[in-house]
Amino acid sequence: MSEQGVKGRREGDGRPPRVTVPGLRQRKQRGQKIVMVTAYDTPSALLAERAGVDSILVGDSVGTTMLGYDTTVPVTLEEILHHLRAVRRGVQRTLLIADLPFGTYQDGPSQALHSAFRLMKEGGAHAVKVEGGAARVETVSKLTAAGIPVMGHLGLTPQSVYLFGGHRTQGKSAEDAQQMLEDAQALEAAGAFGVVLETIPAALAAQISQALAIPTIGIGAGLDCDGQVQVWHDLLGLYPEQMFHHAKRYAEIGVLIENALREYSEEVRQSRFPTKEHSL
Repeated sequence: MSEQGVKGRREGDGRPPRVTVPGLRQRKQRGQKIVMVTAYDTPSALLAERAGVDSILVGDSVGTTMLGYDTTVPVTLEEILHHLRAVRRGVQRTLLIADLPFGTYQDGPSQALHSAFRLMKEGGAHAVKVEGGAARVETVSKLTAAGIPVMGHLGLTPQSVYLFGGHRTQGKSAEDAQQMLEDAQALEAAGAFGVVLETIPAALAAQISQALAIPTIGIGAGLDCDGQVQVWHDLLGLYPEQMFHHAKRYAEIGVLIENALREYSEEVRQSRFPTKEHSL
């Protein structure tokens, strides 16, 4: 989809309006839930937009879902850019958020600005996402001052998987819960337009959601967040052997693909494909 096509749309042309950063906050104010999903290529983006999702996250989860990494830590900015460009070609109305991968913003605001500029100028992102609480306040403030919308990410932050000792629920103690609430408020004060809450107790997620004017997007954080995000491969069952407590399987696409490939293989080996119907 071209930028010209997006800019050429007019109000009242019958198509849904573009989802914007201020629009997400308005949805929270109206009590309307926000739908977010990850996507990493053009066909996935097209399908997500046709289905009416509000926002697509080109997450560093691309490392574990598409690139074969064990964690998100090895993902590079170039890899995010590659997949971001592909997704951008498939959306017109959906808000497109891109992860700043590990090692591209932790060195401070200057590094973060450089990385975020590339995601927006070269990749077409509408906003970026960073992991971490109080340590990211200065970075969030600098990015938003430069005109870059920023979403925060608290709780189980996958880029810190080695620090946590694995994918463990965060915010279970009273002290940790209070710190997470303060971190969320600090991110809001710094200018973040929303916060992802990952794998934390539902009661804590509800408390944070109520305390903030900006929307919270939950993943493994209960029903009371202002919206939900799920990984494409998890909700569609692309990897049948992987089951996560926070994910609901809405389809078993992986099994369907495997069966289709198996049937194709058998027909080729038995000289049953191609037939005259598939030949010139």
